[in-house]
Amino acid sequence: MDISVYRPGELNGTDRAAWSAVQSQAHLLGTPQLANPFLAPEFALAVGRCRRGVRIAVIREDGEPAAFLPFQRSALGVGRAIGLGVSDAQGLVHRPGFQWDPRELLRACGLAVLEFDHLVEGQKPFETASLRGFPSPVVDVDQGFDAYMARLREQSPKFIRRTLTKGRKLGRDIGPVRYVHDERDPVVLRRLLDWKSAQYRRTGRSDRFAHPWIVQLVSQLFHTRTASFAGQLSVLYAGDRPVAAHFGIRSERVLCCWFPAYDPAYAKFSPGLTLHLHMAEGAAADGLAYVDLGRGEKQYKDCLKTRELTVSEGWVARRHPVALGHRAHRAPVRALRNTVVSRPELFEPADRLLKRMGRIRSGG
Repeated sequence: MDISVYRPGELNGTDRAAWSAVQSQAHLLGTPQLANPFLAPEFALAVGRCRRGVRIAVIREDGEPAAFLPFQRSALGVGRAIGLGVSDAQGLVHRPGFQWDPRELLRACGLAVLEFDHLVEGQKPFETASLRGFPSPVVDVDQGFDAYMARLREQSPKFIRRTLTKGRKLGRDIGPVRYVHDERDPVVLRRLLDWKSAQYRRTGRSDRFAHPWIVQLVSQLFHTRTASFAGQLSVLYAGDRPVAAHFGIRSERVLCCWFPAYDPAYAKFSPGLTLHLHMAEGAAADGLAYVDLGRGEKQYKDCLKTRELTVSEGWVARRHPVALGHRAHRAPVRALRNTVVSRPELFEPADRLLKRMGRIRSGG
């Protein structure tokens, strides 16, 4: 393999165009999972402006770019998928049928180990015993919004009836309901981040927006617009008040749910669920194939989804002392967390404890 490794600012326009072309054609060539916006060059470049150690490996065949691997590298040679911890799709973006030797790739990238937590399907050379798959629900809208709603009425009749009723009540009690699919007001984005931070604290979770680089990344992506990629803020208003909002990223075929939140003052109206239905309608109108709800067990995702993808977490490594040390450090932590998350008899009490701690921390 002919492998070159670049800093984000060193990637030339020809390589970026080739990368975007692979994504644009992915659904036609049997690799639709590669159309995810988290695998786009725009996302990798935005992370590169916010984090150190970002690199992009370009693999060429006959002098032409055939595959792209964005990653982050520590001084010791520990590699992490680009945006690990906040990205919902990771892997090698490649031409159909392309095969690679993962250890040769790691060596060329100066890595002893490369860790993923959302490796997409179809990355067989990366599949090792350390990888474990998890469901990632999606909402298919390629047949149109009416077809999706008909399916929801069949599979989740009580859920959809209750959600629509609450949406109408929101309009009667608070003000006319209005949805903006692509809101460009940064003030509303700031309000969404405040809601999300409060939600993290209220539920005992770590506040992602306490990390300045994540705030910077969201801001970068909010202002990023190309022919095949955009950061998108969607907002549900009641009267003049924003009551729920979501910020995510989209490619030509996929909208990724990323940071949804709502004003808790209007919780009884379930504005977040109404927002998700409007987002599905907007995605269908835009000609997208599906909305990716992201990995994670949530009741609302089970009600909204039409099917599930699989994403995997784990790592690929070559024989190296750093790889052994990394595995010894990371494996027990991941195993414990995934055991708790996957078993309701463990997850539910742990979730209650986190929420109780969140209320104490918030003074509630």
